[in-house]
Amino acid sequence: MNISHFSGFAISLLSLVTSVSLAQESDKHLLNLDKTGLALQGYDPVAFFTAGEPVKGESSITTVHHGARYQFTSAENKSKFDADPAKYAPQFGGYCAYGVSRGYTAPIKVDAFQIVDGRLLLQYDKGARDIFNKDVQASLKKADANWPGLVAKKGK
Repeated sequence: MNISHFSGFAISLLSLVTSVSLAQESDKHLLNLDKTGLALQGYDPVAFFTAGEPVKGESSITTVHHGARYQFTSAENKSKFDADPAKYAPQFGGYCAYGVSRGYTAPIKVDAFQIVDGRLLLQYDKGARDIFNKDVQASLKKADANWPGLVAKKGK
């Protein structure tokens, strides 16, 4: 085998390994769950959009998405979520959006939620939300940029 064939083989092998690594990383999820796998502390993700406030879901009306168990106030809300989980699931795995914008994960208080550009964002508290909102678009851009790295580092 001459050197040019070896170089081509090495480049092909490197491309394959990189593709497999990226595929494995994209399969990772980083989720803010309790010890039982419950997301959003049991609050209905759809209710943030429809009721405009956090509403506890029923333990008898649940669905699992990416390993997170969500509870709902009604079968109708569960159906809405099941039809389009990306629309209703909290951004950044349910972690504090401000924290993610700063490069770390932090717990949340559900009453410090907000909906920005159709995305459910949760915050550590209302103070963190206020700081995040000083320039919401820049903060969201930073969070979006930081999230893949946090998932790669801490995700499962």
